Amino acid sequence: MDKFSLKGRVAVVTGGARGCGMAFAQGLAEAGASVALLDMLDPVIPTAELSSQYGVTIRYYKTDVTSLQSLQASFDAIKSDFNGQLDILVACAGVNKNVHFLDTTEKDFDGLFNVNARGVYFTAQLAAKAMIENGTKVGSIILVASIASHMAIRSQRSSAYCGTKGAVRAMVPGIAAEMNKYGIRVNSISPGYVKTEMTAPFPDLVEGWKDEIMNGRVAEPDDIKGCCVFLAGDASRYCTGADYRVDGGVTMW
Repeated sequence: MDKFSLKGRVAVVTGGARGCGMAFAQGLAEAGASVALLDMLDPVIPTAELSSQYGVTIRYYKTDVTSLQSLQASFDAIKSDFNGQLDILVACAGVNKNVHFLDTTEKDFDGLFNVNARGVYFTAQLAAKAMIENGTKVGSIILVASIASHMAIRSQRSSAYCGTKGAVRAMVPGIAAEMNKYGIRVNSISPGYVKTEMTAPFPDLVEGWKDEIMNGRVAEPDDIKGCCVFLAGDASRYCTGADYRVDGGVTMW
């Protein structure tokens, strides 16, 4: 079980203020990692409360992942605050927009790709550079894709969103191959339908998802964080370049 421990490690989680990102951050903290939360929104649970609950350092950095300047400033601050250490990245920041393919504008398309694909790519790049600089031997980069990279989302008009998540999943093997010589593993997680603050205003939509899912229920955030903890630590030391679906079987149903 020691292989699942992240004690003494430092993680960055983008989109970590709420939803899946917060769940991933809590899982890492439960396993012993200190965590830097990067988000444009304030955390739904204060970082002081999280730090006290899990007995690790958790800090928040307001960050716009579409801005390299903002990302660099946050990584510089993390380097200072955590004595140059960085072992884990979970790139979870993402947005969606329910818009029909025929009505999608250039602004819609660029907005989605800037956050979901470009932001993820350059966040991973900055994290990799920091890991190489500090010489970590346990580097793990986890990009958050989606079941939307595997299938159409029948209940929503989300072709552009599916494209962004497909881009995330597709970039994983290439980044993994190039980072392998540095001892940095790179994988992705594709969550299924999850109850979060973002889905709370749409109870009918969430209820309808149940019929699409093999096990007949929508995931709670607690259901998806175990895969993240597994990929972050030594239990997955032979895993790289792969995507892991945490979807209740929806993509196989």
